[in-house]
Amino acid sequence: MIHHIFSLAIALLLVMAGSTASFAGAWTAGKGALYEKFAFNYYYAHESFTSSGSRGTTPNSGKFSDYDLSNYLEYGLLDNLTLLNSLTYKWLENDNNTADSKGYGLGDVELGLRYKLLDHDTIGIIATQLIVKIPGPYSITDSLPLGNGQVDTELRLLYGRSLYRWFPGYGNLEIGYRFRAGDPSDELRYLVELGGDITQKLFARVKLDGTFSIDNGNKSDGNGNPTATNNFDLGKLDLTVGYKITPTWGVELSYRPDIYGQNTAAGANYSLALFYKSGL
Repeated sequence: MIHHIFSLAIALLLVMAGSTASFAGAWTAGKGALYEKFAFNYYYAHESFTSSGSRGTTPNSGKFSDYDLSNYLEYGLLDNLTLLNSLTYKWLENDNNTADSKGYGLGDVELGLRYKLLDHDTIGIIATQLIVKIPGPYSITDSLPLGNGQVDTELRLLYGRSLYRWFPGYGNLEIGYRFRAGDPSDELRYLVELGGDITQKLFARVKLDGTFSIDNGNKSDGNGNPTATNNFDLGKLDLTVGYKITPTWGVELSYRPDIYGQNTAAGANYSLALFYKSGL
């Protein structure tokens, strides 16, 4: 883990992290404020992480791809309470030497609330978050299911701090526990994020987004989707550059490689997003 945190620090020095602090991390939206992001994502993997954490070729020379359209929304119910929602429409394909399976449709839907506990000039922002993941209208018996068909409930603690005293940006730390119904293992979730404006219109951010399996679930996998295994560890590095076209509209380009893990696919995601914000 220390090696991965060190790698993240190097990436921060090279990239100069962070998006604008609007609605980022622990911050809540003001009452009536809205942030919405519509994105096209492409994920591809022809390698996988083994149970020992090494990266190797996928069995039977498999190639997995995920094209999806996603929508993410935050809305300020109160100044200290934000409504969260995300949904995704997916086109999946898993092609190897023995079979070629495909699947498409609405994936899992996430609903949540973020509540601000503390807002202090010196200490920073402390918030808590509840997320419920609801399976989409797919079947777990599909040849290539869009998810694992389980209801997940996640509790998360978030800490954010403005870094404008040192440079025009912010930092954010998150830790959470995801309770997963049925066979999948519960998960410890963690995130480290730094960010800042490069110019008045150009911004960038970098995140280390991690999942650590508690290993308390059924370890038998076989639904054909290498990204929806029951017990996996995964660390993703999220590098994003954005441009504010107007005060309310902007675009983002993101590259999210899987940098370490166990028992899951080892690939990378490419994203192009359009976002809208109001009520700031």
